Amino acid sequence: MPTLPSWLTEPLWDQFQALLPERPEFHPHRPLGCHRWRIGDRIIFDKMLQLLRFGCSYEAIADTTCSATTIRDRRDEWIRLGVFVRLKQIALESYDRIVGLVLDQIAVDGSITKAPGGGEAAGRSPVDRGKQGLKRSGMTDGYGIPLGRVLAGANRHDSPLLAPTLDRLNDLGPLPDGITVHLDAGYDSDRTRTLLNEGGLQGRIAHKGENAPIQASRRWHVERTHAWQNAFHRLARCSELRVTVIDAFFDLADTIITVRSLNRQAWTTHRWDERPNRRP
Repeated sequence: MPTLPSWLTEPLWDQFQALLPERPEFHPHRPLGCHRWRIGDRIIFDKMLQLLRFGCSYEAIADTTCSATTIRDRRDEWIRLGVFVRLKQIALESYDRIVGLVLDQIAVDGSITKAPGGGEAAGRSPVDRGKQGLKRSGMTDGYGIPLGRVLAGANRHDSPLLAPTLDRLNDLGPLPDGITVHLDAGYDSDRTRTLLNEGGLQGRIAHKGENAPIQASRRWHVERTHAWQNAFHRLARCSELRVTVIDAFFDLADTIITVRSLNRQAWTTHRWDERPNRRP
């Protein structure tokens, strides 16, 4: 069974490949025939998708095509080049151009996952007997398209992470007037309302002790997006130690979610050569 369907991996690879710099077949400072050929970028890209989807170790996914060290080195090289960040930006721009981001309705919420190896952003989890965990404060548009996140230890409260999470809106360009931010009861405080008022944002916050689904009916979009992200096992049980690497995998997962939603919504309104036979 493939990691992802071909109608999803092929456009991802085409755009990813366009962001990579051109490289000679042989290193210019080495004589021909005296070194190994460079492993193809497509092989490493497919390995990254497998790592993201299945959550296995680098050693487990390595085979005769490439080693675990090669996967790590190429991953770090792509992170330094900003390829994963740019890929996510292009996916968001394409979605906004074809379907349209619902930026007047924003949802923010936190999600705690396991981080058994610890790491730069890990902390004691209050819901897992004090084991190491990772919290992400995620932000989505009105449909559930991931717009950004902030990583922190699992012992951090959601409320202090709201300000840096909302700062990710600055990366989206011009924003509509009258943005409403949907939050759960964990953000029910005067500090949160002051923060939203200073940013010119409207808040729809569930009150503590009252039925949240009735008051915050559009907050379920961010909950669904957390579930989409947790379907990638490397994010649900994070074994990476560095924040830059975790963000790279999150950017790759968010790109897949965005392109998949784009294909699903455009399936009934657009036609293209690689259009799936059935609605995704």
